Amino acid sequence: MAERWTPESWKNHPVKQQPEWPNPKELADTCARLASYPPLVFAGEARSLKAALANVAEGKAFLLQGGDCAESFNEFTANAIRDKLKVLLQMAVILTHGLGKPIVKVGRIAGQFAKPRSSPMETKDGVSLPSFRGEAVNASDFSEEARQPDPSRLERAYFQSASTLNLLRAFTSGGFADLKQVHTWNQDFVAASPQGQRYAKLADQLSDSLRFMEVLGINSGNTPILREIEYYTSHEALILEYETALTRIDSLTGRHYDCSAHMLWIGERTRQPDGAHVEFLRGVHNPIGVKIGPEISVDDVLTLASRLNPGNEPGRLTLICRFGHSKIGGCLPRIINACKSEGLKIVWSCDPMHGNTYGTPNGFKTRSINHIMSELEQFFAIHRAEGTWPGGVHFELTGGNVTECVGGSQEVREEHLENCYQTTCDPRLNAAQSLDVAFLVAETLRQMG
Repeated sequence: MAERWTPESWKNHPVKQQPEWPNPKELADTCARLASYPPLVFAGEARSLKAALANVAEGKAFLLQGGDCAESFNEFTANAIRDKLKVLLQMAVILTHGLGKPIVKVGRIAGQFAKPRSSPMETKDGVSLPSFRGEAVNASDFSEEARQPDPSRLERAYFQSASTLNLLRAFTSGGFADLKQVHTWNQDFVAASPQGQRYAKLADQLSDSLRFMEVLGINSGNTPILREIEYYTSHEALILEYETALTRIDSLTGRHYDCSAHMLWIGERTRQPDGAHVEFLRGVHNPIGVKIGPEISVDDVLTLASRLNPGNEPGRLTLICRFGHSKIGGCLPRIINACKSEGLKIVWSCDPMHGNTYGTPNGFKTRSINHIMSELEQFFAIHRAEGTWPGGVHFELTGGNVTECVGGSQEVREEHLENCYQTTCDPRLNAAQSLDVAFLVAETLRQMG
């Protein structure tokens, strides 16, 4: 008999990647306050995203998910939020025209404040301190005070998420997302890019389409869909005390929703089928993602699908594949075949970032655009061969002009990384590299038909 689910039944399961909070009462008091605050998102919005993802699962749409590796308390400005939204909108327009399908836009934003770590401790010059686990837990400075887990940071993460969501809602409904404006930004990028000639054909085709709509009298002034968009938020559901505190019962359906974000995902380090994270997320009705890497077994994939989506509902479960360019060919086909044999309705998404991280001789973690594109191209080709829909892509990116990944039209090299390496965690695509990848993905998928 299946265990009865409650928002706290995860506490009866093995739990990983949780901070060692020094003051349990302070944590409990913080979570009690969080539980009394308004939800950050509404259950109806999560249901709308699930319906959009159902279209992705059925091959009628495409998922674009992207944003910071980990959000920062220090980089909390309107301009930073605007620029992250801007680059995702630009990518979405490129992909919409290239694929001829609607793009479901999901940000890694307004909640991505915690990160799993490979070790609970970090050692420098013989001094060992707790690892940096994201701004919701502790600070990145290497000092005993900064690295102490602090429950008040959970509250700060909530309020920053609320402010971020408020601005995102204003941007996406107030004209900032106007299709014509976004296309103008893309034209500016093409004009300035060394790869501009390669991208110009796709950009020119979109210009022709917009002119044709204008001739028909269809414009952003009389057609709201051209100036307003649906934009959803997501983050890794890592700190379970926080996620529990923001779980609410929907008044319309009586079901539980995690109202910290529209979509939550389980990371590669916490996806154990009998673990606490799977137990928690099996009971909330948001769309759920699971990161899967080269170590996962086919049996575990099928067990996760059974636990997280027992009704096999399209749009409920997204498998976010993060194998690496050198391993995807040996891993993905057998997983697809097993899921096809079971008739599973899955959104297949590719995270080409996490499996392609490497260290440089000068001490930086980085990722190569060539490796990223290699994994994406293999992901698309494998799905084409298997007769399944490669439903989405998942990127760590920023709207700034950082130098954290190598390659792209700016020709960032390893010796350039020190120029503007700002991430507190993993390397991100900068704005230009994000658009490079979007054009290349659109080009690849058009060629595949």
